[in-house]
Amino acid sequence: MSPVERSMKHLRGAGWTVCVVERFNRFACVRQDAFGFGDLLAVRAGQIALIQTTTASNMAARRKKILSLDGYGAWKAGNGLCILHGWLAAKRGRRKVWEVREELL
Repeated sequence: MSPVERSMKHLRGAGWTVCVVERFNRFACVRQDAFGFGDLLAVRAGQIALIQTTTASNMAARRKKILSLDGYGAWKAGNGLCILHGWLAAKRGRRKVWEVREELL
């Protein structure tokens, strides 16, 4: 399961309605996020959020990138939430359990 799929499952469990807004641009051969940082769009009871998903070890780099984007400033000015999800595999005996580190930017 990819980090985006894990985040979708996590958010739905918390009562959010979620859709993927990241797209693959086949002409440029790159993935493009909404406003330069959003992989997922989530809504619930008067809240709207863009979520960036990554590995836990890459959270600092993603945070730095997001905070430098004009799209982030515009999103926050419109009262949108920005959530950073960092996924980490933790071992529980022989089992691998995925844990999320969630940060509100």
